[in-house]
Amino acid sequence: MNSPITQPPVHSDRDLQATFAAQRTAFAANPMPPAAQRRQWLKSLRELLLEHQQPLIEAIDRDFEGRSADETLLAELLPSVQGLRHAERHLYRWMKPSRRQVGLAFQPARAQVLYQPLGVVGVIVPWNYPLLLAIGPLTGALAAGNRVMLKLSEATPATGLLLKALLERVFPSDLVSVVLGEVEVGQAFSRLPFDHLLFTGATTVGRHVMSAAAQNLTPVTLELGGKSPAIVSGSVPLDTAAERIAFGKLVNAGQTCVAPDYVLVPRERLDAFAEAYRRAVHRLYPRIADNPDYSAIINPRQLQRLEHLLADARDKGARVLDLYPGEPRQGRRLPPHLVLEASDDMQVMQDEIFGPLLPLVPYDTLEQALAYVQQRPRPLALYYFGYDRGEQAHVLRHTHSGGVCLNDTLLHVAQDDLPFGGIGASGMGHYHGHEGFLTFSKAKAVLAKQRLNAARLIYPPYGKALQRLVFKLFIR
Repeated sequence: MNSPITQPPVHSDRDLQATFAAQRTAFAANPMPPAAQRRQWLKSLRELLLEHQQPLIEAIDRDFEGRSADETLLAELLPSVQGLRHAERHLYRWMKPSRRQVGLAFQPARAQVLYQPLGVVGVIVPWNYPLLLAIGPLTGALAAGNRVMLKLSEATPATGLLLKALLERVFPSDLVSVVLGEVEVGQAFSRLPFDHLLFTGATTVGRHVMSAAAQNLTPVTLELGGKSPAIVSGSVPLDTAAERIAFGKLVNAGQTCVAPDYVLVPRERLDAFAEAYRRAVHRLYPRIADNPDYSAIINPRQLQRLEHLLADARDKGARVLDLYPGEPRQGRRLPPHLVLEASDDMQVMQDEIFGPLLPLVPYDTLEQALAYVQQRPRPLALYYFGYDRGEQAHVLRHTHSGGVCLNDTLLHVAQDDLPFGGIGASGMGHYHGHEGFLTFSKAKAVLAKQRLNAARLIYPPYGKALQRLVFKLFIR
């Protein structure tokens, strides 16, 4: 499908307010959608994605001016469809009220937790995975019974237009609405009094989003990024570690929030790892310039930013290795680079890279490597390569991160039954699977009594013998 719209519609504050009001009215008319209705929403969304795979692949490719079709299938459509199936399969169990215990002193009574939709949920979608990072939150919000407004990135206009047209085919705008527009539209969007707001993007922008949401006391889930480390042990086979790190680093040309941002390598293995990484990269991508498997950098501004990181590192004494020296460049396909002898004053070690540049940092002991990670803002992901289970447990105990892969990269994000979310500078809150349902639900505590009320025996006036007995029995 090719949308006849060629320019994004302009959404004014009035348009946003009207859409929000319509969704709030619709929610008030149906505040607790039954499971069958929610499952139908999820099923309709899943079938929509399956029916329009090729147009979605082509739209994302246009936005990137070179996005691997297989990467879109692997990293966007596959987890989106599987996430929808998982929610459909488990929804009845998720919605079932949770029975809780009532203390002996408060009997007879029943306690339970009801999972109630929040209302109208806002989702701000980034450009790097414009389909996955729209559909993932949408899945959780619809499973929980909410109405949803999606703000698509201005950097992916073709995908935004297509997704808007497709979603309008199966959902009324008072259930799901797609908002398009430039930065000022996003700013107005974040100021709406949502019942929950989920933002995925840069940490700096996340601070502004959280500040705007705070004016309405809107709870937020922030999925940010930061510098996710990979730690290579002293004993793991280097070819194995290098190949798995190369895969995680170069999917979408490194434009992934959980891509390995730098690698901590034993000092004596540094050069050997660099060579193993070079070999692994060349096996995965025999060439770069006209390779349809290798994605382009999203736009000229991002490409210029990455080239500046390389120049800054060179100027400050780093050894920068272009892994495809002499190969002519084509479009915005930036070849992978290694950055050796990087120091903390280089921008490549300060900011999230979000591209195919990989610094290698030497260490002498595992404790030194862990201290290096601990001294920096908590990352969204951490990757440890080593088969010793004692060392694995030690790394897990002595680091904080949003998620961890042992002897792999990225793939923890694709597990439907694992939560996804950051910590500290890499975000707050989580979603995916059951945790997504819980994030977009109010866990409402309910204590129920019928005719008999034993608690009246401890009502005032105080000082009665029975009250003293209750205190003696239960305050100890």
